[in-house]
Amino acid sequence: AGKTPYDREPAGGWDVLEQASELARSGQPFALATVVWRQGPSSSQQGSRAIITAAGELHGWIGGACAEPTVIREAREVITEGKPRLLLLGEPGQFGAVPDGMTVVPISCQSEGALEVYIEPIVPAPRLVIVGRSPMTQTLAGMAGSLGWQTSVVAGEDFRTADADERSMVVVATQGHGDEEVIEQAVAARPVYLGLVGSRRRGAVILGYLTERGVPEHELKRVKVPAGLDLGRITHQEIAVAILAELVQLRASGTLAAAAAPAKMAAGSPAEAIDPVCGMTVTAGPAGHPVAHDGETYYFCSTRCRREFGKDPAAYTKKESRCLSRTSST
Repeated sequence: AGKTPYDREPAGGWDVLEQASELARSGQPFALATVVWRQGPSSSQQGSRAIITAAGELHGWIGGACAEPTVIREAREVITEGKPRLLLLGEPGQFGAVPDGMTVVPISCQSEGALEVYIEPIVPAPRLVIVGRSPMTQTLAGMAGSLGWQTSVVAGEDFRTADADERSMVVVATQGHGDEEVIEQAVAARPVYLGLVGSRRRGAVILGYLTERGVPEHELKRVKVPAGLDLGRITHQEIAVAILAELVQLRASGTLAAAAAPAKMAAGSPAEAIDPVCGMTVTAGPAGHPVAHDGETYYFCSTRCRREFGKDPAAYTKKESRCLSRTSST
């Protein structure tokens, strides 16, 4: 208790890694940011770490008021894209030649320090929920398990909406035993993939029935019938292969991640603004040192930029490109 980020060795160390393990076990995507180089003075240390969730929550320590909002913004993009990113943060003119592949983000900081931060996405193992008792379900579960996927098999009569979520892939193979009820429960969970094992004709009957029951048509359009690559009349083992092949294909193409991203990114997304003095992205809230001027509210990375703005607001409000961006949000 009472420790500041300056007292940690390094800041946000083992406790952050333990928290990362808990998030990974719960199936939540996040990014891990690590300071790999610093130029003092800076409140960060080499080796400082932080976790950034898809909603923009930061746990740990990665830097002060200048670096933190930038790292959060970049980390959320890393989560969406699924690709790591190496950032160089500091004042323009501080750096010489910049290596290829490095992203330079100018920041105006009172300490005049600089940071190099590596941000990597942590994508949990896919979660597959298979509903039904047919031999195919066991075959599919075994193959998915061999890929390291989190897999569960649930009997149709036991399946509930709570058994899946927006990160789940759900395959319904109840084969006429309560198909309608299971699909209705599954649609409500809004899984990233929902497939029904059965013919197109059978699927049309089920979806038509659910439409009459009031299930929104746009939700039912998300149901893939038949589940898997359509290979015609094949054995149950081959059906399992066809389903797994489709899921692997969708994951590899980024389709599933793109479908899940809007819901994840929208939840708890803080509004952002552009500091009209230095051009940094900052939080559009009380922590952003707000100033009202000519009916507009401006936000700043630090009190220094706020003071500079106060000396001559017109010099900064005339910068059209910044003015157009100051109310942007993620």
